[in-house]
Amino acid sequence: MTSAALWINETFAQFDYAVLEFLHKLHASAAGAFFTPFLTFITYLGEDGLFLILLSCFLLLFKKTRKAGGAMLFAICVGALFTNLTIKPLIARPRPYVSSEVFHQWWEYAGSHLESKNSFPSGHTTSAMAAMTGLFFVTDKRISWTAFIFALLMGVSRMYLCVHYPSDVVGGLIIGFVAGLIAGLIVSAIYKKLSEKEHSLIIDGSVTNIFKKKK
Repeated sequence: MTSAALWINETFAQFDYAVLEFLHKLHASAAGAFFTPFLTFITYLGEDGLFLILLSCFLLLFKKTRKAGGAMLFAICVGALFTNLTIKPLIARPRPYVSSEVFHQWWEYAGSHLESKNSFPSGHTTSAMAAMTGLFFVTDKRISWTAFIFALLMGVSRMYLCVHYPSDVVGGLIIGFVAGLIAGLIVSAIYKKLSEKEHSLIIDGSVTNIFKKKK
């Protein structure tokens, strides 16, 4: 275990244990009959970011949602660069079910979902938060703030299945927000600089206008 992983484990030990214990008790209660299939479904939506990538690509197909789709896709890429390619291998924090016998028992009770060896930060949560933050910053904030509910549910699902510490999820939310903010600002800046004609040519795909002579 790296020194960074050891520091995180020791610093957030009480916080991580308290939250995971609460979620385990919720799982073991009558409410688990609802939450277990629901949160398992949520976590599957985050596998490899595939659902969010496909959703982003779908939004790119339409003029009215193209800006949102672009921001979401860019945010997912930035989040993956920060998390999966940089922070996870550097921190190399083991999964909770590997580090503790108690957490291992809770993980087995939750269904024994196997994951990659590195735990911090939560990749599922990062990608969900990045995509939703990117969406938030380029669309009507009076409505798009509700997208954050999905990111929060993704984080809860990862803890509920005991494949991530709560501190992993908090880290994923923070990194995802930063990635989404970066993507939102860049995409907004690009749209702002494009003239109406350039916007029509590049965004709307009206390439035939390129060959029209100026009068």
